[in-house]
Amino acid sequence: MIDYSKVPSPCYVLEMERLLKNLRLMKSIRERTGVKIICALKGYSMWSTFPVIKEYLDGATASSLNEARLAREEMNSEVHVFAPLYEDDEIDDILSRADHITFNSFAQWNKYKAKAKQYGVSAGLRLNPESSTVETDLYNPCGKYSRLGITLKEFKPEQLDGIEGFHFHALCEQNADALEAVLKDFEAKFGEWIPKVKWVNFGGGHHITRKDYDVERLVKIITDFKNRYPGIDVIMEPGEAVGWQTGDLVATVGDIVHNEIDIAILNVSVSAHMPDCLEMPYRPAVTGADFPDKKPYVYRLAGNTCLAGDVIGDYSFDKPLQVGDKIVFEDMIHYTMVKTTFFNGVRHPSIGIWEDNKFRLVHKFTYEQFKDKL
Repeated sequence: MIDYSKVPSPCYVLEMERLLKNLRLMKSIRERTGVKIICALKGYSMWSTFPVIKEYLDGATASSLNEARLAREEMNSEVHVFAPLYEDDEIDDILSRADHITFNSFAQWNKYKAKAKQYGVSAGLRLNPESSTVETDLYNPCGKYSRLGITLKEFKPEQLDGIEGFHFHALCEQNADALEAVLKDFEAKFGEWIPKVKWVNFGGGHHITRKDYDVERLVKIITDFKNRYPGIDVIMEPGEAVGWQTGDLVATVGDIVHNEIDIAILNVSVSAHMPDCLEMPYRPAVTGADFPDKKPYVYRLAGNTCLAGDVIGDYSFDKPLQVGDKIVFEDMIHYTMVKTTFFNGVRHPSIGIWEDNKFRLVHKFTYEQFKDKL
């Protein structure tokens, strides 16, 4: 158990034993099925723990040059890469660090296939099975008009020469039954070509470490697939499941004001530190607190920025809050922490000034700045 009195505020704090519990479960699935499990850095990229993670998982999957470099330098296991778009000034640096690379379209594949061959990287295509039970459109990779993956209508089997793998991703925080349904549709659409490749990546969104996740069903799904397609490697790339319930965001009550309701102003911000709570949206759990009608003392927890809507939500407590009290937001180590920094590791726009008909570069963000935030 974390002793929060010893933790500074604000602070993201991971409890190593909780992380190890998740990793042990994933390792047992690897050992039972032969599946490769790689950590999706877009969901969990706390590189100070990579030396531990590499003892349990097969490697990492990156969504950008920054993440590919981080995976190679700090984990140095298998590095898989997928991005919706690769660019000319980064593709060589990506390929020099990757073992697998997945392309989002035939156009991107044709543009860079010679380079992929030159670097000896195993190349794949992301396919869209047009099947998903994700309810929130923002997080649905297979929703209507999705830009992610090639649909059957746009699939060009005559351009598969050199392709060694297929990748699909259709889940978000879901159980094994969702994977089973998507896999059925994936095989119905693309099964004819599966025997021609060396690997199939089942993507992410598998909530493996959640208490109610049906691990036995997952084991059967993977085993049956490998029996149907002998010799083909199966890959899974959970990110959230790696960091799931491994740690918290510790905040402090800095002031309490009253405007018809009691409002506790914290030294954290939902817009600056918990952007996924706004995107989803969802209400993060707070240790010792409940919904407003459950306990006697109700407070609106609000952030410390000037944004009027920087409000986390209304919570009830057993006793009145005091300035200096610690507030612990639970389960903040995966996507929340990543989105506070460089989400997906994508490079930030440079900053410049146009003056006297000339451009002057003021600042260009670096890999070191990306890494320092993790």
